Amino acid sequence: MFGLIGHLTSLEHAQAVAKELGYPEYANQDLDFWCSAPPQIVDHITVTSITGQKIEGQYVESCFLPEMLANRRIKAAIRKILNAMAHAQKHGINITALGGFSSIIFEEFNLHESKQVRNVKLEFDRFTTGNTHTAYILCRQVEQASQKLGIDLSKATVAVVGATGDIGSAVCRWLDARTDVADLLLVARNQERLQNLQEELGRGKILKLEEALPLADIIVWVASMPKGVEIDPATLKQPCLLIDGGYPKNMSTKVQHPGVCVLNGGIVEHSLDIDWKIMKIVNMEAPARQLFACFAEAMLLEFEKWHTNFSWGRNQITVEKMDQIGLVSVKHGFRPLLS
Repeated sequence: MFGLIGHLTSLEHAQAVAKELGYPEYANQDLDFWCSAPPQIVDHITVTSITGQKIEGQYVESCFLPEMLANRRIKAAIRKILNAMAHAQKHGINITALGGFSSIIFEEFNLHESKQVRNVKLEFDRFTTGNTHTAYILCRQVEQASQKLGIDLSKATVAVVGATGDIGSAVCRWLDARTDVADLLLVARNQERLQNLQEELGRGKILKLEEALPLADIIVWVASMPKGVEIDPATLKQPCLLIDGGYPKNMSTKVQHPGVCVLNGGIVEHSLDIDWKIMKIVNMEAPARQLFACFAEAMLLEFEKWHTNFSWGRNQITVEKMDQIGLVSVKHGFRPLLS
């Protein structure tokens, strides 16, 4: 059995979803309540591969909300993720993906040091961040969507915003090794990590965000949007492909221009309907078929019986592992979202 650990995008969203899922006691509560609310299994899932194989899974709502980080409830956020992991393990789930902020919190606060959660000793090989599959799908979106727009990668400049993160660095490695992209622009806050990545790749120009965006034919955004930062679409190239790999997906509302194509990054479509309700709740356009690539990684690992932390640690994603997860992604009927 596979598991998915997720969370909602805001307190308001959480209250609305709680009501819809039949948890009225959660529906009108404030942030303090959500800081103490325990994790819940709120969806049972059946996925059928195009090979005919069927697997079962469960969605674990962590009750984490982004406002916890904004309001400096860091201990509450950490507790949410660890409790959700322990909850999944107690229910015998073989491999569980950490979705959205779950994996970010795990990495940023070194939660691998927190092996004991009350009476549960966490077995980390039961968990994956899903970042390898996400990075693979983002790269395939770059390749396939640019072709649809008539952007020739061999002549194109690609800016990766958030280049030093786990997913961003993997995207850079893939673009360097698997494509003939002309120029690669590296954008991130940490200059030391940027220089290390540039040295590893043997290429790439380190630029500030405002310098990189007007130069890019393709922008892969895999960072959080800094407060106060606005993107003026008139300053971007025309055409420009902007792949929004962040969470929540909000670039399509922030950047609107006929010459800029904004694509929801890190999203896959399955060839067959999935029996679940959770993707409708997070407002996927085709909730029976579309899902986050990190969640799909847990499904793929369950299909293949690879019950291991396939994606784990910072900047450990290799092009070879992306190839490996990519092959089974195609095998079981997943494809990158392109519209």
